[in-house]
Amino acid sequence: MPERAKVALATIGAIAAAALAAWWSSGSSVVLTQALVTGFLTGGIYSLVAMGLTLIYGVLHIINFANGALVALGLYLTLQCVGYLGIHPYVALALVMPAMFLFGAVVQAVLLNPVMRAPIQIQLLVTIGLALAIENGLLLVFGPNPKAVALPGNRGIQVLGATIELSRVYAFVGALALVGVFALLLQRTRMGTEIRAVAANPEGARLVGINTKGIYVVTFALGATAAGAAAVLVSPFTTIEPTAGAMFNLTAFVVVVLGGMGNVPGALVGGLVVGLTEQLAGLIMPSQSPLLAVFVVFIVVLFLRPRGVFGSSA
Repeated sequence: MPERAKVALATIGAIAAAALAAWWSSGSSVVLTQALVTGFLTGGIYSLVAMGLTLIYGVLHIINFANGALVALGLYLTLQCVGYLGIHPYVALALVMPAMFLFGAVVQAVLLNPVMRAPIQIQLLVTIGLALAIENGLLLVFGPNPKAVALPGNRGIQVLGATIELSRVYAFVGALALVGVFALLLQRTRMGTEIRAVAANPEGARLVGINTKGIYVVTFALGATAAGAAAVLVSPFTTIEPTAGAMFNLTAFVVVVLGGMGNVPGALVGGLVVGLTEQLAGLIMPSQSPLLAVFVVFIVVLFLRPRGVFGSSA
């Protein structure tokens, strides 16, 4: 049996065991179903947030600490689209995604391209500085008071016996669709082929005529676009404040490491695993933070498979 199939079976087995423990702890199949459905829906969002992070690392080999701040920027752009333009929150995707693409392209061209050959700590400091600049800029312009976006027609529905808000179902479906679009873009377009060529061998790609700096710009812009799209989708059930992206930032790093750094399909699976782990841990250890179990899984994976659950061993 291939190694990845064994890893997939082991992951499914671990989740099944956790679900059994959660059922035994809660004593209710309805509560367990609620946790599984909520974890699955939340995991889809985590996957989209992590998509930009893993794409940027896979091609640029930069750990983007500004990913959470980009999500916060997307949340405020959504808020402005809804508040000042009066459009539906999801229609804001048509404005927020291009705006975030342009912002990401400028960041890469102006801030990161000049330090692409610099030591990794320089690149890390640039992304940390960018995160601080975005968060403090949002604080200066919009103030510290939390804000919210209302979704017209949002209500609870029954999904497999669990009660879920429509906004979370829309966000999950939208996240999966966008992850699929990103995957098709990478696998079926000329630009995607060039991105994968630069990720595999930047010098070889340059020698065959690929504009590597241009690909770096497009890749970071796509990563910012994924963060902006995730922001729009979560805006109806997220408190909007300058540091709102920090929560997603931390989780996205765990997702990317679990899925395998730079592995786009792995980010999707990693997001679902983290979402389910959070919810099942809440039933097994109700007095502890659900993130405790996520970080325990994270540390165990780092010890057993440093390249991630679905990362290549070579």
